[in-house]
This record gives sequence, structure tokens and C-alpha cells, in this order.
Amino acid sequence: MSTPVLRVEKLRKTFGSEIVLQDISFTVPEHTATVFIGASGSGKSTLLRCINLLDQIDDGVIKLDDHDISGADIDPDEVRKKLGMVFQSFNLFPHMTVLENITLAPTKVQKVKNEAAIHEAFELLDRFGLKEKADQYPDRLSGGQQQRVAIIRSIARHPRLLLLDEITSALDPVLVNEVLSTVRDLKGEGMTMVLATHEMGFAKQVANEVCYLHAGRILEWGAPTAILEDPKHPETREFIKRVHEAGRL
Repeated sequence: MSTPVLRVEKLRKTFGSEIVLQDISFTVPEHTATVFIGASGSGKSTLLRCINLLDQIDDGVIKLDDHDISGADIDPDEVRKKLGMVFQSFNLFPHMTVLENITLAPTKVQKVKNEAAIHEAFELLDRFGLKEKADQYPDRLSGGQQQRVAIIRSIARHPRLLLLDEITSALDPVLVNEVLSTVRDLKGEGMTMVLATHEMGFAKQVANEVCYLHAGRILEWGAPTAILEDPKHPETREFIKRVHEAGRL
């Protein structure tokens, strides 16, 4: 059996006296998508930030390709060269064109030659239907287009693992599908991903495993149909019921 791309073991995270994540353990095999669902405040975004080393954990271990990346002696910047993360807000540099946003990290951090980085950026923009936007600035794009550029910017770095944090939460409902379609394409190409989302229908389509987070703990996990159609835990059943009532599944 191959080594998982990501292994999280008994992760614990607090903010002051508040326990935000407790006893979190899971693995992410290569070419799979693990989707975290749960109510706002359940710890989904904090978990992704911990994996990306933006928030320091209090206990536990995070391993990337079986290498411990959570130790005190680890350089977070070196680890992040292997990770891609897309946030709720687009976080594009407003003073840079779309092309400049995408090529910045490959040329400055990964030392890719400028010509090669530009070539790949145009290939990615063309693949996701944004080639004609290359010379435009972010404020000239729709929210959906900005978020797709943010995703392209992350995958241009060839990350070992892509982290997606509620990437449709800031979008108008009309724009949500174009972003989710991009993620579906990446899944089809074998990108290894961990996602936090409120889009239950999307989770059902793209996830290999769904994990339900409640009050900082994983209460239930398994195949999408098992969690979203026949949950076993009372809190999971109540959450899925509310999702149905809201018309989100």
C-alpha cells in the first residue's frame, strides 16, 4: 500500500482557552479528494490553515509524503512550496495582471525561467477558458473568474497537495458552478486535494471521502453516499437534515 500524501495524527489546536480542533486524525491517499463538511465554526478553515502551517498546532503530527512537517525546526516557507492553498477571498495581487499573478511564484520562488512560466500560465488559462483575461487586472474580472485565476495560480506551482477553503463562499450563486467545474476538472486529472465546503452536492460529486466536523472533532467519515445519504451519528443526521431543508443537497 502506497504512503498517503497527507497524514494527520491526533492534531490539537487551541486559541487561548478555546479548543478549536481536538484529536483530528485522517489520511489522504494520492489522487483523491477529502472533503470536510460541518457548520460554520466547526474548525474546517482552521484545519486547512494548520496543514498549510499558517496556524501552529498545539499537539499532534502532520506528515506530507511521510515527512513530519509540523516540527518546531521546520521552515514553513519550504513546506509551502509543495502545497497550494486557495482561500475564501481571492487574494490576488490587485496591482498585477492575471498573467503576473500566476507567474510570480514559479519565477520568484521556484526559479522557473520566465519564458517557461509564461508558456505554462497561458496553457492553464486556455484550458480553463480565461486566456483572453491574461493582461487584465483582477478588478476587471467577475468573482468567479478571480477565483478560477486563484486556483490556476496555485496549480501553476505543481503542488503535491491542494487545499481549498470554502472557495465559493464569497461568490454570487450564479458564479459558483464555474468554479466548481474547475475543481471537478482538477479531480479528474488526479490532483490530490483537501477541501472545506458548504456545497454538499459538490462534495457528493468530487469527494472520495467526506469527513463531518462538529465542535472541532471528526464525528463521522466515509464515502460521500454514506455520510450524505445515510449518516449514523445523531449530530451528522441533524446537520444533513438542515442542509436538505436549506435546499443545499
